[in-house]
Amino acid sequence: MTVTSATEAPAESAAGVDDVASIHQERFWNLPNTITVVRTAAIPILLLLPFYPGPRGSYLIGWCFTIAAISDLVDGWLARRGQMVTHIGKLLDPLADKLIVATALIVMVSMKAGADGIERIPSWATWTVVVIVGRELAVTGLRGIASAGGQIMAAAPAGKIKAFVQNVAIAGLLFHYPTFGLPAHDIGLALLVVATALTLYSGYLYFAGYFRERNSIASSGDRHT
Repeated sequence: MTVTSATEAPAESAAGVDDVASIHQERFWNLPNTITVVRTAAIPILLLLPFYPGPRGSYLIGWCFTIAAISDLVDGWLARRGQMVTHIGKLLDPLADKLIVATALIVMVSMKAGADGIERIPSWATWTVVVIVGRELAVTGLRGIASAGGQIMAAAPAGKIKAFVQNVAIAGLLFHYPTFGLPAHDIGLALLVVATALTLYSGYLYFAGYFRERNSIASSGDRHT
């Protein structure tokens, strides 16, 4: 993960004015932002899982989540390729991802065992949900603090790997029943544990990078004084 800082006061002031002006000039309803907004439609669909826990409902909701996860890659690619990256898009895209992931996990951990006698997320794995959701909240808060202090926290490669493994795990747990001849539930549960470990590791990298940069700025200030 890369953390950079903005330390030149005049540049900061000019950049701030430019940022405000650019926000007003941005077009909200471009294609990437539209895909992001449409992706949030997966949230109410996920809430239907307790009412339709059978194979058909699980498959439909599992595919809905999978399509939403793929659309996250598509809108990011379109935004970069078409130079349509916007301030509101930078806010909405990760927010939509976190809401979808949190909704899926919380819904599944709240469900009782189905007709097959198997819980989507068993009691012993509840801690993984707490860790994943807690980490998302913590990193989001840290990014807000860093941004207010003039620091930019770029996405870490470990965070991207975590997101991929996490999405595959959740999809497997949503499908629950054997899919394409594979034990979706067992695969999903195993990957959820792996995703939790990656969640802790990538979260550590974010916080370590932030405090390392802060200490570097403080040391630089001391030398100049």
